[in-house]
Order: sequence, then structure tokens, then C-alpha cells
Amino acid sequence: MSLYDIPLNTLDGAPTSLAAHKGKAVLVVNVASKCGLTPQYAGLEELQKSYADRGFTVLGVPCNQFAGQEPGSAEEIATFCSASYGVTFPLLEKIEVNGEHRHPLYKELTKVADADGKAGDVQWNFEKFLISPTGDIVGRFRPRTEPNDAALVAAVDSHLPA
Repeated sequence: MSLYDIPLNTLDGAPTSLAAHKGKAVLVVNVASKCGLTPQYAGLEELQKSYADRGFTVLGVPCNQFAGQEPGSAEEIATFCSASYGVTFPLLEKIEVNGEHRHPLYKELTKVADADGKAGDVQWNFEKFLISPTGDIVGRFRPRTEPNDAALVAAVDSHLPA
């Protein structure tokens, strides 16, 4: 199964999939509103603004598995992201990224190793996975990697569609 075939839902519950972003580089990030890393939303939005017109999008995936740091409803999450950080990138419904009920998307994403060669469970909120315009997982960046990190930005830039 291709990543593009995995059923997803938008934050407001509408069916979607990564196929909606086929041909773009996509940075999938599990996000949370009440985390010490939440200010990364600002950097993610900057990436979105900088590269959107070149075939890139951030895709935020709310997750409440890490110390209950994303407890809100879909409406509360949308309001928080918009009002606090001016988020314009798409958000998916809240899902689980680890454990027995791990979403199929994350079953695939977590097979990929980070720069240190470690695959497996998502460590915390704001772990980032870069997907190429052809649907390949081409990068994994751990939670403390800021959106403006030189290696992350270089990876995004190198995977933008020609």
C-alpha cells in the first residue's frame, strides 16, 4: 500500500488522504497545543509560507498521547492554531502515533530511521517526517529539531518538485 492510499480525515472530519498532496513535498508533524515544543508552530508556519508556492506543505497531525498535551476538541485545536500561531497549513484529525491503536500512516512513517539510524516509536510531540513528491519517506527529524534547523530546511529544499 502506498502512503497515498491510507485513509485520513481532516481536522473537521472530512475524508482525505496524502494523495491530496501528491506531487508536493510534505512535512508530516504530530502536533500538540500544550507542549513545551508548541512554539514550533511558528517555525512550521514560516516553512509553509516560505515553500508553499514551490510545491511544499506542512501537514499537522494532532496527538494526545504525550502527557495529554493535546486534549482539545477539533474546534479548540483549530482555534488555538489560528489565533495563537496564524497556522494556514492543513491539520488532520487527532490520532494515535504509537501503540496498539497507532494510525496506519504512522505504522509506515515509524519504519523509517532518523539521522542516527533509529526507527520505531515517535519520541514526543513535533516529530517530523518528510515525504517526497513521489510519496517516499525521505527524512525523519526528532521533536527537538526546530523547523528552521539547517538539515531540515536543506532536506525540504532538496525534495521540492522540479
